[in-house]
Amino acid sequence: MRNNKCIIYIILFVANVCFSQNNASKKPLTEIIEAVEQQFDVKFSYAFDDVANVFMEQPNPALSMEATINYLNSKSILNFKTLDNRYITVSVIEKTISICGVVYASENKDPLFGASVVVKNSRRGVIVNDGGRFQLDNVPINATITISYLGFKSEQVPAQQFFSETSNCKEILLVENKEVLNQVLITKFLTTGFQKLLDGSTVLNSKAFGILPGLTDPDILQSIQVLPGVESTNESIANINVRGGTNDQNLMLWDGIKMYHSGHFFGLISAYNPYLTDKVVVTKNGTSSEFSDGVSSTINMSTKNELTGRFSGGAGANLISGDVFLEIPISKKLEFHVSGRRSITDVFDTPTYDNYFNKSFQDSDIKTNTSATIENQTTASNFVFYDYTAKVLFDLNENHKFRANLIGIDNNLDYYESLTNNNETSSKSSNLAQKNKGFGGNWMANWSSKFSTHLTGYYSKYNVDADDYRIESDQLLTQKNEVLETGFKLNTFYKWNAYLTLLNGYQFNETGILNETTVTKPVYDKTKKDVLLNHAVYTQAEYKKGGTFLRIGARANYFQKFEKLLIEPRLNIRQKLSNQFALKVEGEFKNQSATQIVDFQEDFLGVENRRWILANEESIPISESKQGSFGLEFSKNNLNIDVTGFYKTIEGITASNQGFYNNFQYVNAIGDYTVKGLEFLANKTGNTYSTWVGYTYAINDYKFDTFTPSVFPNNVDIRHSVSIGFNYDILENLKIAVGGMWRSGQPYTSPVEGNETVESGNTTYVNYGEPNSKNLDEFKRLDASLSYKFNVYQSVNAALKVGVINITNAKNSINRYYEVSPNDSETTIEINNKSLSLTPNVSFRLDF
Repeated sequence: MRNNKCIIYIILFVANVCFSQNNASKKPLTEIIEAVEQQFDVKFSYAFDDVANVFMEQPNPALSMEATINYLNSKSILNFKTLDNRYITVSVIEKTISICGVVYASENKDPLFGASVVVKNSRRGVIVNDGGRFQLDNVPINATITISYLGFKSEQVPAQQFFSETSNCKEILLVENKEVLNQVLITKFLTTGFQKLLDGSTVLNSKAFGILPGLTDPDILQSIQVLPGVESTNESIANINVRGGTNDQNLMLWDGIKMYHSGHFFGLISAYNPYLTDKVVVTKNGTSSEFSDGVSSTINMSTKNELTGRFSGGAGANLISGDVFLEIPISKKLEFHVSGRRSITDVFDTPTYDNYFNKSFQDSDIKTNTSATIENQTTASNFVFYDYTAKVLFDLNENHKFRANLIGIDNNLDYYESLTNNNETSSKSSNLAQKNKGFGGNWMANWSSKFSTHLTGYYSKYNVDADDYRIESDQLLTQKNEVLETGFKLNTFYKWNAYLTLLNGYQFNETGILNETTVTKPVYDKTKKDVLLNHAVYTQAEYKKGGTFLRIGARANYFQKFEKLLIEPRLNIRQKLSNQFALKVEGEFKNQSATQIVDFQEDFLGVENRRWILANEESIPISESKQGSFGLEFSKNNLNIDVTGFYKTIEGITASNQGFYNNFQYVNAIGDYTVKGLEFLANKTGNTYSTWVGYTYAINDYKFDTFTPSVFPNNVDIRHSVSIGFNYDILENLKIAVGGMWRSGQPYTSPVEGNETVESGNTTYVNYGEPNSKNLDEFKRLDASLSYKFNVYQSVNAALKVGVINITNAKNSINRYYEVSPNDSETTIEINNKSLSLTPNVSFRLDF
């Protein structure tokens, strides 16, 4: 045994010596040139930048001068030319080269599929394939290549080193960043730019975003709807339903600022510019104890947070809007990022705008009045939206970094009416403005290698204001809904060891909500303002080692006004069973104090009927959720299959925030809903393609004890939902995506047959039957997109994209309700809201 050990030590020693000698045999070209000059008494003439990063083995000293020059020419991209017996010139043979490499994790030599390879100070780059390999052509020889991967430290390699290695592709080993425990599990998920983390959440990286069916730009809130359990029953990103929840139950954060508004065009376009929104994390369950106030999901958006050190930007336009963004370095420690986007529909009338307009305003006062047969009346409308962001990044040093953020979102609708009577014309105008502004700042500090803190503060203001002048009655209706919120959060992180990190924190929020309505004829005024203070402390431990991921925590919320304490445990476990299989368990308790009610009687021009309100613990309780899920994951040869069963119950909902179109429409009641279901996703990816199929089965029921019946289907009870998609790289720069969705029709309530109306006093109402006892026809839609990228000039790249939503022009009903017929009070008329018809869009972008 002793002799065997000695043999092993000798072998290891010899191997180490051999490796060291081989590694040391390569020398900088500058040293080799100096040695050749001394050996042959010659002089080389060259530019230092051309040879600075070139390494090769020392030529054999026994070679002649001519043989030595031939050797140098064969081992580099440089041209060594002898002018006479004394002077030799060194020049670049070609301005660009082709490079290839293979990216591995240094710890286990696993290929890092999905790693990003970018030519520094340019927007040229590629994504590493499933074998870890990449290739880039026409790379400037003096360029530096940056290789990065989430959870690993980035590497920068001079382009010439790829040439000077060997004929084989250069190996690049990335070292794991031990500070990032919650690592990427799947690097290319559905399309490039989508990733899945170990905790089950999904990341959308807009910088590396590929292409999805129907989209011409990486619309943040449209893109996440390809995930199982995430959909919008009315095609609006202002109404995203996550596992059967309502839109207001999604916590939406932008750089730590809570946002109360999410869409342009009243829900058809995401209000967040994707080209500075660097990362979006969507969490459906097992949320970190750092977050609360969203009982359905968390959508956490982050802009670019690191100094780039270079001036860059981009601009683009589609058939709805134009945008621009810039990243401006002020100094080595200070940088400024800014973006802006504005609709072009007040200048150009496009088919895309017409379809969006018809979809958004089909059930509003605008469409009603436009189509009404009021004699001698003319109407017109003008709709404009814009958004902007700004961010200041300041690094005091490596350990202290400061950030300040600003975001603004604005939708403005002007509506004009004129009425002519007895040769006199009266003209009136109405207006609807919907805005959300936010300010925030944060300080990230590393006090030691083990301890760090993160302090954030923010201010958010949401307004929806309407001035509705009704010309036929000479009545002015003014409405206002305003949310003001300030908050700050302090997180402390302690790195116990390479596998365990502890989080402790405190959060404070002050939320004030104003609702105001005034009427001129008859004179009426109603104003209600509520303020709520919330204190929270939380703790969490996150552990990752080998195939085990564990995150366990708890959060204590104290509502000062009600003297109420809510304790929320959180759990997230993922255990790898083998190289292919893993189990996951997730659970959480959460709460929410600000919700939206749906008010059909006091809507805003019929366009927006939702308004934010605060809990009062009487008629409006604090909503509380309990959720658990269990899943199995399979991964092999880039085939990923995920099956998850979940159970969720939300207590403390009110009838007014559900938007009932039935006999409960104007009734005050408190209840709950329960969702239980199954999510399935299969995704197969390759170098040039990705295909997926997702399926969700869910049973979603209300329970209101004071209603009859007390249990009935939820308004968004979608029992079956299927989505499919296929992305294919026809050429390196030409990509196509085709996909579709099918889901069972959502519930609706019909009138009692033979007894459709009922009178109460002098008013006639629709006499609805069993609530949500019928379903609309199934919803089906097919979308497609085409993307072509090309280089315009040096570091200026362009992209042309074409997208079509609803290629087959399917006539989908997304909502159905009834009204008393104006011609016969004993009958009703059926109102059907329709989905988007066939809607094309084209975008063109320049990035530099």
